[in-house]
Amino acid sequence: MSEFAQMELNPRGAVKSESPLAMTRARVAQAAAPQEARVVVCEKAFLGHLVLRGNAGDAAFRAGVERALGLALPLEPGPLSLDEARGVSLQWMSPDEWLAIVPAGQEFAAEAALRGHLTGHYAVMNVSGGQTVLELSGPCVRELLMKCTPYDVHPRHFPVGKGVTSVFAKSSAVIRRVAEARWELVIRRSFADYLFSWILDAAEEFGVFVASSENPASAQPRMVCEAAIPG
Repeated sequence: MSEFAQMELNPRGAVKSESPLAMTRARVAQAAAPQEARVVVCEKAFLGHLVLRGNAGDAAFRAGVERALGLALPLEPGPLSLDEARGVSLQWMSPDEWLAIVPAGQEFAAEAALRGHLTGHYAVMNVSGGQTVLELSGPCVRELLMKCTPYDVHPRHFPVGKGVTSVFAKSSAVIRRVAEARWELVIRRSFADYLFSWILDAAEEFGVFVASSENPASAQPRMVCEAAIPG
């Protein structure tokens, strides 16, 4: 068995954690309240991101992942394994690579569980500090995404429960549809400020509101996507 060092990467105590968007400021006109917006943007900061690599054809590997995370390993691009109640998801990234996202503070335990249940040739990497998640909700999110990515986001092609990696605003992002009018973007830290600014600029015509990551549930957007707000 190979030796490895598992480290707790989430600072505790006096050390302050900062999300990739800690210093970013909105530079567009926002709706006065989420109820007046047709796109609500919220960073889901400090979630645990784990990259898992292994052999999908190995039944023991698949079973170990399911025991550790409580989710079946997706074996093809597109469908997400998602447990919203626990805040855990598992997404196919390539034939031997998956992205697991767990609630903030649980990444250390999730990594330990994977290492405890997996044997043979595999790899688990904690990349939580290098990525963040933007949640986009509201009736105009699909129209917003059509301005940002060439990938087809029509409901017939992009149903709830699907996730893909695609070109996004001259960069790239993992695009996930987790509910009828709620999407997630998994973005790299180095592009977070740029993509956040791009999204706000693209959403301004619909009416956009930036919700606090501390209380995203209170941000309920309008239910109808209408024409651009008159200036």
